[in-house]
Amino acid sequence: MKKTIGLFALLLMTNFSFAQYKPSPENIKNREWFQQARFGLFIHWGVYSVLGDGEWVMNSQQIPIATYEKIPSFFNPTEFNPAEWVQMVKDAGMKYITITSKHHDGFAMFDSKISDYNIVKKTPYGKDVLKMLADECQKQGIKLFFYHSQLDWHHPDYFPRGFTGGNYTGRKEEGDWNKYLNYMDTQLTELLTNYGPVAGIWFDGMWDKEKADWRLQKTYSLIHQLQPGALVGSNHHRAPFEGEDFQMFEKDLPGHNTTGFAPEQKIGDLPKETCETINNSWGFNLKDNHHKSKRELVQYLVKAAGYNANFLLNVGPMSNGKIQPEHKAALKEVGEWLKIYGETIYGTQGGPLSAREWGVTTQQGNKVYVHILNWQDETLTIPHLSKKVKAAKLFKDKIVLRFNENDFGVNIQIPKSMQDEIDTVVELELK
Repeated sequence: MKKTIGLFALLLMTNFSFAQYKPSPENIKNREWFQQARFGLFIHWGVYSVLGDGEWVMNSQQIPIATYEKIPSFFNPTEFNPAEWVQMVKDAGMKYITITSKHHDGFAMFDSKISDYNIVKKTPYGKDVLKMLADECQKQGIKLFFYHSQLDWHHPDYFPRGFTGGNYTGRKEEGDWNKYLNYMDTQLTELLTNYGPVAGIWFDGMWDKEKADWRLQKTYSLIHQLQPGALVGSNHHRAPFEGEDFQMFEKDLPGHNTTGFAPEQKIGDLPKETCETINNSWGFNLKDNHHKSKRELVQYLVKAAGYNANFLLNVGPMSNGKIQPEHKAALKEVGEWLKIYGETIYGTQGGPLSAREWGVTTQQGNKVYVHILNWQDETLTIPHLSKKVKAAKLFKDKIVLRFNENDFGVNIQIPKSMQDEIDTVVELELK
């Protein structure tokens, strides 16, 4: 995910052939919902969890295909309970789930008919976990997105290979690229016709073959034809391409490039989402104990909202189907915070002030929510807003705060005894 795409490659991928994309009314409605949802759960789950070394283990440990194909026989998630997962999501204040249908290892976590390399055919569990989860999401009112890797270390027609999945795989130096893309489109068709309403497709992996013709117009059109309301996004670290419905930022807030993944990524006008891990790993990693605190998670959620973006927070379930207790506890803590402060996050727009060292602002109607995340003083001065301030309150307790407006801006007085170590939220009512 760290490879960038040159201009020549960008021209190849867009093919010069995209007709102007006109989203359907259902798609526009779902974009509006997505913009207001603000918080979702990302789930990286696959047979790689057996090894407890993350979702890139096939590549990082240079495991040949013939060896890796033995791993599914150890994958038996008898403790998987979709009702518990979805309830956990609701308790965390999350509005949607994005789960891996196929990761870079090429193994399908659903009952694919075009390939036997899937959870139903190759594991002792023998059940379609995505179908079980999709049914439960419908039952409990949670929207479901499918992550789908365009990169495939296993499929023989993923050729020429990209900068990952090299000679260690044991594959022949041959393949039919268009045949692989047909295979990918067939699996997407399966997901979009057999699993009920799909909120969207979350693509990843184009960065592996920067000069390839990915036939984006054909694939995106297929998705929108099968489910007009489904949102398409891609983790390609570029400005959105024609046919995409939301823009994502990996482990970064919009406009930032602390990871180095996206030095040329520009912010578009589509709804935005930033994804981050609850520890330091996407897939289950037995040795990763860098669990983020309640403060870190809440502040990331708040910052994302301040940048007008959703926060997609990832967990990597264990191979038995359980989510780590530390992660369940952390999600519950964020949910408890949202029960109090959800009004300042859900349905808001970023701004009206750009992010500052002390924090961010969100807005809904004539109310501006000032989220003070890092601040030591008792008087905060912010620039003038579009309208005069009518009243200032501490959001949680509705305690009236002193304020005044002068040539320098709006001065708000917040005694230290009223400040919160995670997020001091001030509600400003505009005239």
